[in-house]
Amino acid sequence: MLAGRSLPWQLPLLLAALSCLAAPSCAQLHYSVPEDREPGFSVGDLAKDLGVEVRSLATRNLRLLSEGGQRHFQVDLAAGVLLLDSRLDREALCGQSPTCSLHLQLVMENPLQLHRVEVDILDVNDNAPQFPKPEVVLEITEVANPGTRLPLEVAEDPDMGSNSISTYELSPSKHFALSINVRGDGVKMPEIVLEKALDREKVPVHHLTLTALDGGNPVKSGTAKVTIHILDANDNPPVCDPPISKVHLEENVPVGTLVTKLNVTDLDEGPNGDVEYSFKTSNNAPGKFTKLFSLDPRTGEIRTKAPLDYEESSAYEIAVRARDKGSPAMEGHCHLRVELIDINDNSPEIVLTSVSSPVQEDATPGTVIALIGVRDSDSGDNGQVHLQIAKELPFKLVSSYKEHFSLVTSGPLDREKADGYNITVRAVDSGSPQRATQKTFYLRIADVNDNAPNFSSPFDTAHIQENSLPGTSVFSVSASDPDEGSNAKLSYSILDNGIQDVPISTYFRIDQDNGTIYTVRALDYEQDKVFQVPVEQAQPNTDWRFSQTQRPGTSGSQNGEEAGAWPNNQFDTEVLQAMILASANEAADGNSTLGGGNGTMGLSARYGPQFTLQHVPDYRQNVYIPGSNATLTNAAGKRDAKNAAPAAGNKKKSGKKEKK
Repeated sequence: MLAGRSLPWQLPLLLAALSCLAAPSCAQLHYSVPEDREPGFSVGDLAKDLGVEVRSLATRNLRLLSEGGQRHFQVDLAAGVLLLDSRLDREALCGQSPTCSLHLQLVMENPLQLHRVEVDILDVNDNAPQFPKPEVVLEITEVANPGTRLPLEVAEDPDMGSNSISTYELSPSKHFALSINVRGDGVKMPEIVLEKALDREKVPVHHLTLTALDGGNPVKSGTAKVTIHILDANDNPPVCDPPISKVHLEENVPVGTLVTKLNVTDLDEGPNGDVEYSFKTSNNAPGKFTKLFSLDPRTGEIRTKAPLDYEESSAYEIAVRARDKGSPAMEGHCHLRVELIDINDNSPEIVLTSVSSPVQEDATPGTVIALIGVRDSDSGDNGQVHLQIAKELPFKLVSSYKEHFSLVTSGPLDREKADGYNITVRAVDSGSPQRATQKTFYLRIADVNDNAPNFSSPFDTAHIQENSLPGTSVFSVSASDPDEGSNAKLSYSILDNGIQDVPISTYFRIDQDNGTIYTVRALDYEQDKVFQVPVEQAQPNTDWRFSQTQRPGTSGSQNGEEAGAWPNNQFDTEVLQAMILASANEAADGNSTLGGGNGTMGLSARYGPQFTLQHVPDYRQNVYIPGSNATLTNAAGKRDAKNAAPAAGNKKKSGKKEKK
């Protein structure tokens, strides 16, 4: 049915391609031909390589199609060979590309088949080296030191491989020699080197010939005349350190990124040492890098001025001329190779799905604090994301499922040590190089009433004169609570512990807000010499108990041996009270001093070591106010008058004495 219809040419090609996929006879033919061959040159035996009879080529309507519409070949159907139709020029077809190929298609009918033919164009040494300018004019001061270098322009040869430029030669000279340096991309850079000191008065101008030779067989060459003028004055050229440098730059850096700042020095002063910078365009790609990079003529800073693309070019060779403002001017040259880095160009993204803040400080380990998601638009290793937090935090990350994590507590929290945490979550992908993103959020720790109030001093002594007016301030106690808010609000009160015959609250009162103790009525020394005033923090629990052998300290800091609270019974309590009262009487009689040595709570040493301070538990909630032989300064007169009377230290009532 198809044989009787006229179809567009695309359809036979499509059908041939489809048949080629299924037919084992389809072939990929590969030939090569030097670029200097004349038309009619036999490129390859198609009939033999396709495995068909020569006479069948005409009957099967063999046709040759070339990609791009250019006709460089033809088929001799009678001989079954591929012939060159026109002379080839590799440089015109492929430029400086290291490989050069032309692609053809062979179509045969009955059955319909499509074959692909690739022809490599081989380079021949058909071009001679050529300098950009036939004459080069250089200048050098007569005081230049041997070793001074004068860069020269490189020659160009469009041939490739061994047929390109191989070396340079310089005509003989007593003062100058040739040096050849190899650039980072393999290009040979000729330089004239001064070997012997110059004298402008003897020879003001030197004429030399520079020759470039390629590596072909036979060798081809090109020449340029070099004229060197010997000048006076400015005798130090700008020097680039290092003369050849390399910079690696990521391909996605923003426009305006600093690539490098050239390090050029000129030992001259004034205009002779003032350097200006300019680009030297490349001979192989003139002006190409100037579209991508900018150069500050004053500072020598090179920056990007357009987006870079690694796929377009992986490296750029930049030549810079550093010229001073001397008369005559001198110049130096810097060569910079910028190599681009192909990067993982998408950073991970952190999404805080939910954050529970604040969290109670008594939260159990494993409590969920936040739900975190991550995503990375890259694929493969570049899209594989790992989540991290600081190891010293009392939290850890738990993977819920792919790209979702839970942040949970990993240890106890204590608001009194840390009332909040700045938690930084860092996401790192597995690309090369890696890309990372971090997000910080603040987690507040809510207070729990887990600390009892604590007095600044467990035992204090105050003094007051008898007959002081009611409302006289006696002493101020101070307690603190590391909790916050309502959990840290304190209220002070006096406990009636039943030691005195009359409730202690009939003698003293306390300001519940600031802890200041005041008298309620006038006090009489002959009636009462010492008062013990206990003041309320609440015991944290019923296990605040101490043994007789415990040293004072923070509750629970030693291992208790006995279960009873100290004093263990009413008898021990009365003994302690009697000792305190007796010590006060002794103090009033002048037979002893309140304090009685370190660790005795003001008790005389004669009561034995069993009641020294090391056996007294830490009553943090109590403040004691025993009497002493100390007097207030403003009562000195009354004290002196009463000291004349005899003292009876062991009696509760004695002669009139100062109230303590």
